[in-house]
Amino acid sequence: MPDRNEWITTPIGTDLLRGAAEYERTERGLLPHRLPAWARAQCADPQLAMAESQPSGVRLVFRTDATAVELDVLATRRVHAGMPPRPDGVHDLLVDGNLAGQAVATGGDTVTVDLASGTAEHRRGPVGTVTFSGLSARTKEVEIWLPHNETTELVALRTNAPVLPAQDRGQPVWLHHGSSISHGSNAASPSTTWPALAAMLGGVELLNLGLGGSALLDPFTARAMRDSHADLISVKIGINLVNADLMRLRAFSPAVHGFLDTIREGHPTTPLLVVSAIHCPVQEDTPGPLAFDVGSLSAGKLRFRATGDPSERAAGKLTLTVIRDELAGIVAQRAADDPNLHYLDGLKLYGEKDFAELPLPDELHPDAATHRLIGERFAEIAFGEGGPLSVDSLRSES
Repeated sequence: MPDRNEWITTPIGTDLLRGAAEYERTERGLLPHRLPAWARAQCADPQLAMAESQPSGVRLVFRTDATAVELDVLATRRVHAGMPPRPDGVHDLLVDGNLAGQAVATGGDTVTVDLASGTAEHRRGPVGTVTFSGLSARTKEVEIWLPHNETTELVALRTNAPVLPAQDRGQPVWLHHGSSISHGSNAASPSTTWPALAAMLGGVELLNLGLGGSALLDPFTARAMRDSHADLISVKIGINLVNADLMRLRAFSPAVHGFLDTIREGHPTTPLLVVSAIHCPVQEDTPGPLAFDVGSLSAGKLRFRATGDPSERAAGKLTLTVIRDELAGIVAQRAADDPNLHYLDGLKLYGEKDFAELPLPDELHPDAATHRLIGERFAEIAFGEGGPLSVDSLRSES
């Protein structure tokens, strides 16, 4: 490590940060939020509060000659009593777009949730540090992708050479909204969630509004998307609505129309891709709500099961097959007057044959290899030549 006397502390401000809606100054650091404060105020759901504060897609980006970088952070990790522990969050270091290091911060706060009683205990812990050393002394672009699966407050950035804001690459901004799969559940690290991989392959700047358990057609989410700068937009709809058993078909279709209407208020001609759910056998034809598989938990494994009755589809209960059919019809109807609106069947990203080769470990979320598969396929289909979110689509918009 270099001489400590050579280290420079650089204030962490918005000029070095990308991928969040806003940043909150807290008692101990800078907390990225992926939903603005006015939107957070409209929903008291603790699941949403947790998801939007986990910085999936948020990264520090700067240019430097430094050979060593240190970042002080305060992580908030959640533990569910009686359930297998979740992996600690990873910080990915990218140098000129290539993965050059990974680190996990020690310390941090812990929130222990008891699902049986509905209580939560918050224990404060110390600030931790992630360190990356042995970097080339040349001028380079450095990105530190924050953990996608734990709330992270940024405390201090230190380097052994000056830091400058990165140059604008001029890449289109891709705004994506989806469920925990888009959030990055079970991905190996923040730069290897499927949206992060797709963005890198597609040459676009990611703004990830994947919200674990919270892709529920909330009006405030649509308004946040309406008000965000974006050159390309996608919305992945389905799985959370089924596993939460949130609404029936009568409410679903108008809610989709309303969600798209709101986005179009701010982005009337922006290429907009509606994506349905990937293959998920437990919810293909069985309504929710989804529940933990108690038998698996007793064996130390996390698995989910659907608790609805397939016959309830006749009464309007939602399943993934019902939603895919309805989304395809809605987009076809609207596309007659909106040529920049497109539909992508999620089974093209991960289908029944893929499940046979790469099963979902907990019956709901893809593993690291499947995140890569989905990211590669989305990049090819959406961002590839002639795709609905390709450079050609931007030319047609203008």
